[in-house]
Amino acid sequence: MSDDHTHVQEFFTARAAGWDSRFPDDGPAYAAAVTGLGLRTGDRVLDAGCGTGRALPPLRSAVGPSGVVLGADLTPAMLAAATRAGRDRHGRLLLADVAALPLRAGGLDAVFAAGLIAHLPRPTDNLRELARVVRPRGTLALFHPIGRAALAARQGRQITPDDLRDEANLGPLLSRSGWRMTSYVDEDARFLALAVRED
Repeated sequence: MSDDHTHVQEFFTARAAGWDSRFPDDGPAYAAAVTGLGLRTGDRVLDAGCGTGRALPPLRSAVGPSGVVLGADLTPAMLAAATRAGRDRHGRLLLADVAALPLRAGGLDAVFAAGLIAHLPRPTDNLRELARVVRPRGTLALFHPIGRAALAARQGRQITPDDLRDEANLGPLLSRSGWRMTSYVDEDARFLALAVRED
């Protein structure tokens, strides 16, 4: 994937308007994954690669009215879809590249990232950027509403040994990026890897 992200923007722009209707039953899975972050009232959290903002309502519920919820995405059409769905009421939407976030170092308590890792052009550097904006001991959730095998079957492909989301690959990748993986679940109904930012 090229660093200019043109392919990613084209892919999601073409699908933005109908994205939520393709996956109408994912809401409970997003809410359950957000619970895994262990957010508290007043926390500051980023939904990295937020798309249509499906995680923003449960993130807002977790941090309450005194917390900060940000949603960053590279594709204007996805942010427009989030706004049409009213999810901008739950957090501030940013047109931003997660590889170079317009956020200060250590300013967040957590990052939530649904379906993001497969679209990162330089995973180690990009995950390191997410670590940069999170305080020490802050948390990261890498999520997908279905597991790797179910996703591969849906897409008509096989899982390969170099899949970044394989536990044997993801743990070292996170370690190189300033994170320590604390939990890993890959089952048909969800994929969820949790990590803590190293000091």
